[in-house]
Amino acid sequence: MTDRYASLAVAALCLAFSTAACAQSWKPERNIEIAVNSGAGGAADRQARLIQKMLQTLPGMPAITVVNRGGGGGIVALTFMTQHPGDAHYLSNLSTAIVTNNVIGTTKLSYRDVTPLNIVMREYITATVRADSPIANAKDLIARLKKDPASVAFAFATARGNQNHIVIGMIGRSVGVDPKALKTVVFPSGAAGLTAVLGGHVDVLVGTPGTALTQVDSGKARIIALSAPTRQSGRLAAVPTFRDQGVDAVYYAWRGFLAPKDITPVQVAFWEQAFQKITQIDTWKQDLERNGWSEDLRNAADTRKHLEEEHELLGRMLVDLGVIQR
Repeated sequence: MTDRYASLAVAALCLAFSTAACAQSWKPERNIEIAVNSGAGGAADRQARLIQKMLQTLPGMPAITVVNRGGGGGIVALTFMTQHPGDAHYLSNLSTAIVTNNVIGTTKLSYRDVTPLNIVMREYITATVRADSPIANAKDLIARLKKDPASVAFAFATARGNQNHIVIGMIGRSVGVDPKALKTVVFPSGAAGLTAVLGGHVDVLVGTPGTALTQVDSGKARIIALSAPTRQSGRLAAVPTFRDQGVDAVYYAWRGFLAPKDITPVQVAFWEQAFQKITQIDTWKQDLERNGWSEDLRNAADTRKHLEEEHELLGRMLVDLGVIQR
């Protein structure tokens, strides 16, 4: 049997038998690059560097480098991944932006142009202000928006229509304000947005909790609300939800990883097994809590199904929120 037919035979077996057995049939042979779809310091960057650290503990794993390929709200990194078809030595972040950028027409590229590998965690969205901000809670925020929707400048990263923008739209819609009337400023990363909040250039950062928690711990910032359906545990236990404060804003960001298009079932199986292993490590669970993340591990098949469902859901939601017109 030639190498080509042997590979096809193994791939066929992978569709019928266990992931673990298939994963043993391929392993990376050179440096692995994780292309981060945003700038340094943001949630996607922290996620990628945590995964780098965890994957590097697995026996036989070659060197892994993290390269920030931010720009275009994730489109630069996605375009980069489409330039390496069939090469499973490249990974990149998978987030809501891969759906919303396509839905709002920013790019024709979508999750169908790459290989979604998994979802590994979810993040509820926080509203964060400077420690001395006159906006002490979500009720104060509501009052200001009702008086003058343009009086509050919202910062978020990294692209219009993503999970952070959706929550901003939900805040406006919940209090009877047209989302299009809200003042928003897009930053290349959540960290850059938080810097602007601390400097008094914008009023509220709407983003992921991990970005804000360090500055909250130092006393420089306050999280005034969380987009979870109920109160969370761990470091976010003291944070009230938007719903607790009369704002109907419940949504979460899902985060995972993707590889280039046309990698084989054997290669998909390898990465599925690798991620399954690292999510069982105690330090992984500790890092999740430290960053305000919740575990939500889904394999490649379940992830693709979720992306299809999200494409339909977000299409309707973004129209309803006034982000796009249909």
